Amino acid sequence: MAKITVTDQEALDYHQFPQPGKISVETTKAVATQKDLSLAYTPGVAIPCLAIEKNPQDAYKYTSKGNLVAVISNGTAVLGLGNLGALASKPVMEGKGVLFKAFSGLDSFDIEVDTEDIERFCSVVAAIAPTFGGINLEDIKAPECFEIERRLIEELDIPVMHDDQHGTAVISAAAIINACKITNRTIESLKIVVVGAGAAAISCSRLYKHLGVKELYMIDSKGVVHNERNDLNEYKLEFSASKALTQLEVFQDADVVVGLSCPGSFTLEDVKLMAVNPIVFTLANPTPEIYPEDVREARPDAIIATGRSDFANQVNNVLGFPFIFRGAMDVRARKINIEMKVAAANALANLAQEEVPEYLNELYGKKLEFGREYIIPKPFDKRLVVEVSSAVAQAAIDTGSSNLTNFNINDYKEELKKRVK
Repeated sequence: MAKITVTDQEALDYHQFPQPGKISVETTKAVATQKDLSLAYTPGVAIPCLAIEKNPQDAYKYTSKGNLVAVISNGTAVLGLGNLGALASKPVMEGKGVLFKAFSGLDSFDIEVDTEDIERFCSVVAAIAPTFGGINLEDIKAPECFEIERRLIEELDIPVMHDDQHGTAVISAAAIINACKITNRTIESLKIVVVGAGAAAISCSRLYKHLGVKELYMIDSKGVVHNERNDLNEYKLEFSASKALTQLEVFQDADVVVGLSCPGSFTLEDVKLMAVNPIVFTLANPTPEIYPEDVREARPDAIIATGRSDFANQVNNVLGFPFIFRGAMDVRARKINIEMKVAAANALANLAQEEVPEYLNELYGKKLEFGREYIIPKPFDKRLVVEVSSAVAQAAIDTGSSNLTNFNINDYKEELKKRVK
């Protein structure tokens, strides 16, 4: 497949014309008459204000809170570009809003907070939280992102998720589940090597362990993470090997490698050491650690995934966050817990195993079938909002993250289907 390229000028023109930016605000009620005006603002607006004062949950009835996500960043880890600062992160945050709207129907405001201080950042987010039904943290560097997310989850009663961590974890977990099915492995038997030790790598490793992985090794810029090193933070220590090991040693007979680092951080020589039918996720973006065609040449038996749209098996966060927030917010979950993430991963894995609708075959110009070249769904699969959102919502109910009563998953699925265009 030809590589998809976007010239710099095309990208700039896209963002500038016909009007600057990618998002706008539209009204949902008519404001065409004097009566409309009196209802939209004074004096009519006072009535729902008083109702919400008496019962804060009425904010979900009379305002946009229940369908509104905050996309919040301080710009310290923008894409693969590094610390660009709050203002320069705005195009990405607007883009995230576009994806929320296009894929799940959720509205959003992007908010760029100009501080690298954890205390101040958390204080700002907590202060504006009543406006929103959920908070998507984005492009915040590690290790600060872990503490920021932890504090906000504890303090707030609406879903908070740092997508850079958990989106990649959920989608890659779904891909691993299906790769295991194809190669007749079990999750518990896997030997996994995670190359990288940032936000996504830590979260991925935690989720893999929760799913049952027993043997997992992490590699950072200084080598294998192990107990004989004295330069490890508390997050890397979770995945520290008991003794000193080399990169070649951990790759020997490994079943899975998940690259979340930079080009060249693992090599074809490493991949050649892996077990039969290796599962190779080379997810650095836009330039993978190793290009798929090179992996294929060295290991024709490999199942390969990347972070790019121009190769098969794209581990794309848009498969996760719109639907995780949709399901969580629709049942007014207080938190997005580990069980809800697992439910999302399993829903994605199950959907990829189902027969693919013809519109997707036409869109991608080939027949898509569950197998080595198709282990996770495509982003434009209209069933995602139904299957993933409902699985997350049900998990929220089952685990007590939501107190919603009389939830019926079949009714909810029918409601979601009506939103699919």
